[in-house]
Amino acid sequence: MSKHTYGSGFFRLRIKIPNKDSLGIITTFSLTSHQNNQSAGNHDELHFEFLGGPGKPYTLQTNVFSNDNGGREEKVALWFDPTADFHTYKILWNQHQIVFYVDKIPIRVFENNTGIGVNYPSQAMSVVGSLWSDTTWAAHGQQTNWTQAPFVAYFQEFNINGCLEDIDSTSQCNSTHYWWNGPTYTGLDQTEIVNYEKVRRKYVTYSYCYDRGSLHPECGRRTLE
Repeated sequence: MSKHTYGSGFFRLRIKIPNKDSLGIITTFSLTSHQNNQSAGNHDELHFEFLGGPGKPYTLQTNVFSNDNGGREEKVALWFDPTADFHTYKILWNQHQIVFYVDKIPIRVFENNTGIGVNYPSQAMSVVGSLWSDTTWAAHGQQTNWTQAPFVAYFQEFNINGCLEDIDSTSQCNSTHYWWNGPTYTGLDQTEIVNYEKVRRKYVTYSYCYDRGSLHPECGRRTLE
């Protein structure tokens, strides 16, 4: 976990995932406000989660929690083997949008839609890289094969360009004094839009917005998909 908490920024980590039968083993790169002792239903969080299974390629799941319990999962079938080499995963978080990147390619955009009643992450968050196990939702009720242990994930080139919220105020963290809050990062550029639409079309295997009866108001504003 990072020593500081942040109110906005661009966060990068290179990760190599365990090359084993890793059903129920989750490699995570996240921003989370949990260190502030909120209740589980009152926190902000942005995360990448790598979900494995026997004989199956890894699924990359992202989620956005905003003063609530989340429920905004999206899953992507990666176009490469994340166990074979390091790849770069980035999160842009500013007052305009949250963008999840894989090797410079945006795979998910969560826009600031507070104007239509959508919660948007605003609490100070730490940066966390972790490896943990779950035998319920991640393992689909099956058991992890612990004979494969130890499970090892590799992290490198941890890089933070962030507003130190434990030093600056929230309003300062939204200032265009920070480059990641400037005009370049209010939306995707044309090249990013093309790549983003390709990912959404070819590699997204699940989105919460496509669930029948989804109650999330932002699901009526899918501007890039």
